[in-house]
Amino acid sequence: MLIKLKRTRTHDEDRNLAMWLATAAGVLNAIALGAFGFFPSHMSGNTSQLSSEVSNVNFRDITFLATILFAFVCGAVTARMVVISGLANGNRIIFCQILWVEGLALIALSLFEMFFYSSANNREVIVILGFLMGVHNSTSTQLSNGRVRSTHITGTLTDAGISLASVLAALFRRDPSKQLSGQKRQLWTHLTTIFSFLIGGIIGLMMFKHLGFKAMAMVGGILLIVATLAMVRTVVRVKNNRSLALKPSGK
Repeated sequence: MLIKLKRTRTHDEDRNLAMWLATAAGVLNAIALGAFGFFPSHMSGNTSQLSSEVSNVNFRDITFLATILFAFVCGAVTARMVVISGLANGNRIIFCQILWVEGLALIALSLFEMFFYSSANNREVIVILGFLMGVHNSTSTQLSNGRVRSTHITGTLTDAGISLASVLAALFRRDPSKQLSGQKRQLWTHLTTIFSFLIGGIIGLMMFKHLGFKAMAMVGGILLIVATLAMVRTVVRVKNNRSLALKPSGK
């Protein structure tokens, strides 16, 4: 699910991707809410709040909200540039490597908060989380060709509504040429993303309540494990394929 292949990705691969990454995004979003009272991935809400602060001429909050939006975009741009470079050099595990670094960053951030927590640093930590959320969402979007946006639930709800409408239209017309099965699979992919994010949010609040910032380290650790396993499986598979290709065929 974390490897970009030349063939078309299956919906099963995208649903597995959605379960892991959307759940992780939901957990991180909830942890940030519990710790700082702020959603680092809710860019629509942050933009609306920025508009409100502009009307109130609160320059400190304007700067903070604008910085979060900029950090999210920078995260998305960074992930895209890394992916372009990786694919251009034939790096099949580039997406795994991005998630591995993200997991490591979350663990480092968690350790910093556990040992050096200060409310004076809250805004800086939220900006860092916004950057990581941009990386996270950009990675899942690129890997799934836009079918899985792990943090962008507003867009996913819109996509789910479009897919549902397409399914209903095809059912009413009873026209198999409308690719009803494909629309159903796409709808389930969107629903999996939405419910994974929702469940992640519930789990995240519970984890932060009982574990504090250790919960963030656990999310980072899970991303490290998932990315590492995917990289190992890919490397082993490539070696096996090369061995079979070099093995002389018997007469």
